[in-house]
Amino acid sequence: MTRGITHNLNGSTLNPGERQLVVEDIHLHFGGVAAISGVGLVVNQGEIISIIGPNGAGKTSLLNCISGLYHPQEGKITFFNHGKSYELTKMRPNKIAEAGVARSFQNIELFKHMSVLENLMLGRHIHLKTSIFSNAIYWGRTRKEEIAHRQYIEDVIDLLEIQAIRKQPVGALAYGLQKRVELGRALALQPAILVIDEPMAGMNVEEKEDMARFILDVNEEHGVTILLIEHDMGVVMDISDRVAVLDFGMKIADGVPDEIQRNPDVLRAYLGDKHVAI
Repeated sequence: MTRGITHNLNGSTLNPGERQLVVEDIHLHFGGVAAISGVGLVVNQGEIISIIGPNGAGKTSLLNCISGLYHPQEGKITFFNHGKSYELTKMRPNKIAEAGVARSFQNIELFKHMSVLENLMLGRHIHLKTSIFSNAIYWGRTRKEEIAHRQYIEDVIDLLEIQAIRKQPVGALAYGLQKRVELGRALALQPAILVIDEPMAGMNVEEKEDMARFILDVNEEHGVTILLIEHDMGVVMDISDRVAVLDFGMKIADGVPDEIQRNPDVLRAYLGDKHVAI
């Protein structure tokens, strides 16, 4: 591994190219409003898949179904890992995280009064094995466990190049650095698949370039599958293996970036009837 990283940040037990996440005919509605209508998607281990679409297309609702924040009224979402299949539509968010699905949010959800290091260590909570009694007296197995988790977090810090801010309160950091810490906390779960909602939102050009590089590093160096929503089409087309397009809660296209850029249904969804490339 580069940059002296000793741990594999990938929590997957699958081989590259194997099916990792299967979304089947998902329907989600709120009262009389249909947020998702019959969406299906297959994500293979090691891919970067972007979900794009106009505002209100159902992109975040789909991620919320995958991470357990929403429960669709119809359909099925199956996640494969650890030699098991998990039906995510029947699981709570914490159990989905334990299975190997990590989520970062469009709006930063960090503990602003805590340091960067403390926020990242909180991301390791699902891996803690010692009892409350052991944690209270902090010796033996508890101490060894914390040292091991701390070493893992150090690798995340090195990967994201945030060594200089490790002890600073998150609330005092610039927005772009907070987004980087948010990504780090998701990585602290050691996920098999990382679900990211608009990681570049609100960033300047340099910050976007850094974030795109970190996402590629996580995927290419560690094999973590990436499923993301992003509005910056330049970034999407540069880093994605495949792109799925939603419009009014339905999937209208799914393919490699070159295909998506030429798809007439996609062009109409974004630009009306104008035949202008995205």
